[in-house]
Amino acid sequence: MLKRAALVFGAVFILIGILGFIPVVAPPSEEAGWSLLFGLFAVNAIHNWVHLLSGIVALIVGFRSEAASRMYFRVFGVIYALVALIGIFVGRGFLLGMAHNVPDIFLHVVIAAVALYLGFAGRPARELQGTRRAT
Repeated sequence: MLKRAALVFGAVFILIGILGFIPVVAPPSEEAGWSLLFGLFAVNAIHNWVHLLSGIVALIVGFRSEAASRMYFRVFGVIYALVALIGIFVGRGFLLGMAHNVPDIFLHVVIAAVALYLGFAGRPARELQGTRRAT
């Protein structure tokens, strides 16, 4: 299940990273100095590259193993939780070189929650196999 989730995360993040470079989907906001993906989320080239790299890593671990996928979600979830927390203090502007606004904060909280759930909730498949009763 975690491998499949990592593959989905990877595909979505790569797609978002690519869409962030397309002006029709992410029109430039002249007043802010960044683009607004879907007219809502602040993105710039660095932000788009972070999405692309996050997606590539997710695909790599998704094709590798459940354990690698679990570790990805743990690390990814903690990083996104920290980005969301720092974003609360930054508000609207640039966060670690990335364009950032309030909708980004809410999205990062959701992404962090999902990733942390996937990384830490439940038990690995090998532990579940040990709890099955012989029939």
